[in-house]
Amino acid sequence: MSDGSQAVRRRQVGLACSDYIRERNVDDADLARLQPFADFSFHAFSVASDLSGPAPRDAAAEAELARFAATLDVLVVCHGAPFVSAEILAAAPSLTLLGELDGDRFGYRLDVAAAHRQGVTVVDTTHGSSWPTAEWALGLALIGLRNAGADFRRMIAHEPSTPHAQRSGPGYDGAELSGKLVGMVGFGHLARHLVELLRPFGVAVRAFDPHAPRELAQAYGVDFAPLDHILACDVVFVLVPLTPATAGMIGAAELERLQPGAVLVNVSRGKVIDSAALLERLGRGDVIASLDVFDPEPVPLDSPIRDMPNVFLTPHIAGYTEESRRRFFTLMVDECLRHFAGLEPWAALTPENVRQSPLAG
Repeated sequence: MSDGSQAVRRRQVGLACSDYIRERNVDDADLARLQPFADFSFHAFSVASDLSGPAPRDAAAEAELARFAATLDVLVVCHGAPFVSAEILAAAPSLTLLGELDGDRFGYRLDVAAAHRQGVTVVDTTHGSSWPTAEWALGLALIGLRNAGADFRRMIAHEPSTPHAQRSGPGYDGAELSGKLVGMVGFGHLARHLVELLRPFGVAVRAFDPHAPRELAQAYGVDFAPLDHILACDVVFVLVPLTPATAGMIGAAELERLQPGAVLVNVSRGKVIDSAALLERLGRGDVIASLDVFDPEPVPLDSPIRDMPNVFLTPHIAGYTEESRRRFFTLMVDECLRHFAGLEPWAALTPENVRQSPLAG
């Protein structure tokens, strides 16, 4: 005999990605936070893809993902997962939240428009790596202002050096960050973290980002300006993602805007700056570059960039830390808990975001 009660269905959260991502990115502590609210399941996939464009279509893998997603309330995907198509979404009638752990914020593994039409909220926690990238960008700026790369080259070459020998020129004149005019190309998550790190230095910040809400200017104490204004600053941070619109956006004409003694920091993607034009501009020796990225990568062993005394190079390491690789899933669990509580997401990915992606950052 029934007592009239009805069992409440447990929410179902599923993760689709490679075994490697599951092992490295998912922390037991975050699963424990999720457990009171939902059951968690994992399905391994191995579709080859990168961050330069949409995931390749794989009919067999997509059919398997459709089966996996059929009873899910939340589907999270990352490296290894197939494209989440409109057909997969249609096969998952309970789905209310779709998440991308790490995909450069362009929905490369997701049909964002189809999700929007179906009433599915989409979130993207790619910005999980913006914390260490902002820290490294600050470090590169400080290294560039002192032209410390040149000093390091001399020391590892066992050349004689005299402390305090320099009395003029790059690395000595105007070598302090405090009070400088700082320019940011792009004002997404990364730039906003960097602004917070720069506060103790008392810098003035200008940013170029046509798509950033202008209310951020007052909230973060920055001024938005055309790109030409940004490139004329004392320190210029390149912080935009690589898209067809940003590839080569800083070429010879833009590099001419750099002032003698300026420091150029790139922690975005190498292809955002025209490499030939950059080599020519740096060859004059009056500006300094601190680069975590370059085109091509890895940097060729015979590239002139390796030998320039006014260049400090690192091999695309800015966003890679133990903390950041776990943070992606931590942020996603945060989004799940907000969603279950009926709250709006912090990192929504909408069709408008995707259309504006050239400077979404």
